Amino acid sequence: MSTTTTAAVAPLTIQDAQVLVESARAAAEAQGVAVSITVLDAGGHLLAFRRDDRAVLISGETSTRKAYTALQLDTPTADLVEAVRPGGLFHTLPTALDRPLLFIAGGIPVHRGGRLIGAVGVGGGAPEQDHAIAVTALGSALTA
Repeated sequence: MSTTTTAAVAPLTIQDAQVLVESARAAAEAQGVAVSITVLDAGGHLLAFRRDDRAVLISGETSTRKAYTALQLDTPTADLVEAVRPGGLFHTLPTALDRPLLFIAGGIPVHRGGRLIGAVGVGGGAPEQDHAIAVTALGSALTA
């Protein structure tokens, strides 16, 4: 009889989420961009949220949808933009599902020990800015 063991991977904690939010906030401030930041755990549940006072109101929704999309597809949303264009692999996905998917750059999956443990989403700036802020936050959080 063969047995396999799987090493336990710590879930994304509220402390991790707070570090991600603070890192994203600092990155956005350095760029002069007002954003909303959402952190979800592996189950898609909200761990942390922050909206800058000057961020457009819809940024709260977009940051959450970007995080959800990155989590569900385990891919940065920036890498999915082409896939939903006509002829793309996921062209009909946004309308086929009754889920809050958003294929705009700014969502990044979070991994620990090679396992998906959550996602961070940033909304409020240009898509390229949101993506860069999320990437910076993830890099800072992993090294913190």
